[in-house]
Amino acid sequence: MPSGLTGGEQAPSVDAVYHPTHDESARQGFVAALRAFTGRDMRDKLADHYHTRVLPGVERAGSTAPETGRDIEKLMAPVPYYRFYSAMRYNAQEMMYQSVLDPVERVAGEMIAIGKNIAGRRPTGGTLTLDPHLELPRYVTALDVHLAPGSFHREYVADDLSQGAMLAYGSKVGLGGGVHREADLGAVGNSIGFWLTKKYPQFAPRRMLDVGTQSGKNLFGYLDHYPDAEAHGVDVSAPMLRYGHARAEHLGKVVHFSQQNAESLSYPDGFFDLIVSSFFFHEVPVAVSRKILQECRRLLAPGGITVHMELPSHSDCSPWENFDWDWDAKYNNEPYYMKFRSQDFSDLLEQAGFARQTCFSTVIPNLETTSEADYARYLSGDLPPLKHGRGGWFVFGARREA
Repeated sequence: MPSGLTGGEQAPSVDAVYHPTHDESARQGFVAALRAFTGRDMRDKLADHYHTRVLPGVERAGSTAPETGRDIEKLMAPVPYYRFYSAMRYNAQEMMYQSVLDPVERVAGEMIAIGKNIAGRRPTGGTLTLDPHLELPRYVTALDVHLAPGSFHREYVADDLSQGAMLAYGSKVGLGGGVHREADLGAVGNSIGFWLTKKYPQFAPRRMLDVGTQSGKNLFGYLDHYPDAEAHGVDVSAPMLRYGHARAEHLGKVVHFSQQNAESLSYPDGFFDLIVSSFFFHEVPVAVSRKILQECRRLLAPGGITVHMELPSHSDCSPWENFDWDWDAKYNNEPYYMKFRSQDFSDLLEQAGFARQTCFSTVIPNLETTSEADYARYLSGDLPPLKHGRGGWFVFGARREA
């Protein structure tokens, strides 16, 4: 372990000590393939099974066709293939995190030492502010969200960051990606950042905030498009923030991480020009989401923008799509998922104080899977609207009136 960092020297990588064995890597590869099979092949087969066998049976019986996702769930609950699909997908989700636990726990002490060294020296100037007295909300602690053991927040030793590493590596296994892809800086942040530069070419945020930032990877993507902006990320999880800070410093990304509950933040009114989040609001109760959006409104400077990547609302989807998306509410320990999607997002923003005419919701292209030529065709309207999860990201937000 180096005793110090000289001027201009890159911070050590907290990921460098993570080395799965041959058998661990093979297991992770199998789990990645199983996740892809259940989430794509079996999912498509389930849709085909419903439309070619279950729905025609309903029609032959003279019953009314299902009008909502919940109606379809009641129909599908006893269907053997749906039960098999759910069991496979559930177990694949658990295996995703289990496949990285041993290699993370084996080097957790080394990771913690590297993280402490970086936090003490701050080679790029980023900061890490933790609050040991912060009361973690029950909606975080009551369940292992996403079936991740320990959820987002669990700490096992002093200065622990292993939960952040476990979630990061497990998610990469789930996406079939390599653990050491340093270029993996957050597809969502990169995509939204690029879209903002095209949608609002004169917009130049001085400060931006990522709410529910976890390890901050999407903030890194925003910084590629707004390199002069002062970047802040808040989360209730200390291990996630420790891991994110260590990664940011190694990558040369200046981020100020702070352990706070987004329902009530310490920043002054009008402090930010851009406030973002990624897959965050469906993880909290709707009443809490209202408080957080009110905080976004308070913290935005006049002319500032808030934009959040989320799942599309029920009203924007077909009954089958709603049944498909809402599987996670029942089986992936995301109990607020369905209720959040039942909201009108512009109504939520208006209730938070934003003017209705400034609210927006749309699906933007995923920059990692869309060529520049196709992106331009999408912006000009020459390409049809995209679907969330199939080449695009659903986003909603508003601009604070000047």
